[in-house]
Amino acid sequence: MTSTATGDAPEGSTATDDALPPMTHRQIMEALSGLLLGLFVAILSSTIVSNALPTIIHDLHGSQTSYTWVVTATLLAMTASTPLWGKMADLTSKKVLVQTALVIYVCGSAVAGLSQNTGMLISARVVQGIGVGGLSALVQVIMAAMIAPRERGRYSGYLGAVYALGTICGPLIGGVIVDTPWLGWRWCFYAGVPFAVVALLALQKTLNLPVVRRQVKVDWAGATLITSSVSLLLIWVSLAGDRYPWVSWQTWAMTGGAVVLALAFLLVESTASEPVVPLRLFRNRTVTLATVASLLIGLVMIGSTVFLSQYFQLAKGESPTMAGVLTTPLILGLSLSSAVSGRIITRTGRWKGFLVAGGVLTAVGYGSLGGVRADSDYPLVALAMFVGGLGLGLTMQNLVLSVQNQVAPHELGAASSLVTFFRSLGGAVGVSALGAVLGSRVADYTRSGFAREHLQVPSGGGSTIPDLDKLPGPVRAVVEDAYGHGLGDVFLYMAPFAALALVVMLFIKEVPLRTGGGVADRARGAGPARAATTAGTTVTDPTVTEATTAGTSVIDPSVTDPSAGRPAPPGVR
Repeated sequence: MTSTATGDAPEGSTATDDALPPMTHRQIMEALSGLLLGLFVAILSSTIVSNALPTIIHDLHGSQTSYTWVVTATLLAMTASTPLWGKMADLTSKKVLVQTALVIYVCGSAVAGLSQNTGMLISARVVQGIGVGGLSALVQVIMAAMIAPRERGRYSGYLGAVYALGTICGPLIGGVIVDTPWLGWRWCFYAGVPFAVVALLALQKTLNLPVVRRQVKVDWAGATLITSSVSLLLIWVSLAGDRYPWVSWQTWAMTGGAVVLALAFLLVESTASEPVVPLRLFRNRTVTLATVASLLIGLVMIGSTVFLSQYFQLAKGESPTMAGVLTTPLILGLSLSSAVSGRIITRTGRWKGFLVAGGVLTAVGYGSLGGVRADSDYPLVALAMFVGGLGLGLTMQNLVLSVQNQVAPHELGAASSLVTFFRSLGGAVGVSALGAVLGSRVADYTRSGFAREHLQVPSGGGSTIPDLDKLPGPVRAVVEDAYGHGLGDVFLYMAPFAALALVVMLFIKEVPLRTGGGVADRARGAGPARAATTAGTTVTDPTVTEATTAGTSVIDPSVTDPSAGRPAPPGVR
């Protein structure tokens, strides 16, 4: 059968392949300009508040649990919405979707800036997270739609650079805003809005992808079940150890409920005509291993950005602005390794060596951070951050690339968002669990420190985020030491997860990157619409999608056309 499609062209347009001109590097970069700005907005939404959170939570009279939930709420919404964004990208206009994500982000940011208490702030961060989930997933999907896997490493370097820029600028901007009396922390949420508006306008002008039109059947049941399962799991992780013991009836009820919902999700997905997460993807070994590795790497990557800020502010006594400056080695390592490896991968087509090296460096870097204390010398901390950043830069984009190289074009959205989903899930679970561990460890270290120094334990017992400048000298020393020990423990707990990710990545089989698959490549050298011939019968490939560009419909034969010179990806049938 032929899958029909319409775009912006007038009805009645004829369909020929050579109507779609090849995309030059300049055209790709123009299309990426709005996308990269949108990605910058997504990163900024997380990093700009990282150094401001201690001030925000103190001003709103929140606790360590509130601190954790301000971060977790965004990660939860981002994680739960990512598969749905990815699936919708396979069904409808990617351009409209990414613009919708930007609008949702702007609305969430406006409400967050008006928050009067932690509950309102957490709710607004949920809305932000839905928008950020769309931006994070759709950038990967649209890049895969435009660029062949072999060339994608080159452009992944730009992603790494934008990630580095957003991660460096975010804490610095947030710190300056908090330290500027006439601005205040609320502008941390307003600051990303202008960037989002510019990205929205840029995308309208520069992003002109063929529009795939398929009958939209959204798997709402599957989306609801996976959201409920993940939410219940994260609520349990966030509250356990604080509101109730880890081993308690609440734990059994919540984990049992999450498992039941997950099983129901698998059942629904196995019968859905357009599943949010196509289970057949897991038949591919690379997809399965890459998602597991992404889960583990996400825990380390997202957790580090949250807890390093607390280390420099609460253990070292630095200002929010200075805390942003001091985390720069992590981002420099990430951007350097991402950019350099992307260029080399484009030239050679080989990627697994970088993936394995990244796993080793990540484990070594975070294992070294496990030894930090309040009095640790900064050069040693900076070196450990730089090594960990090198590792993260070598793993993040290459895990996505390995999956995109293995799936059919019509499943790029679902497959790309799957990796992003598990990375976000790992980060959300990691921040929640490690945040709970941190709160418990800091409380223990604080109590023992007060007992050692014969000081009276203040109200709250160390459960609230302190304002170090308002504490007496002896009390401040105890609190800084407690956070130094507690955060060192948290970083040490991250190292085994990085090591486990390395073990998983060792089993990923390297498949040379395909040189076809992007919009530019599919257009290059194409003649009139063709069809594969089987057993003397002309059959139009069911995955062929009709698109429109400049008023003319285009049929893409690249998936199965034998004359295109590109075999189907290994492991995909």
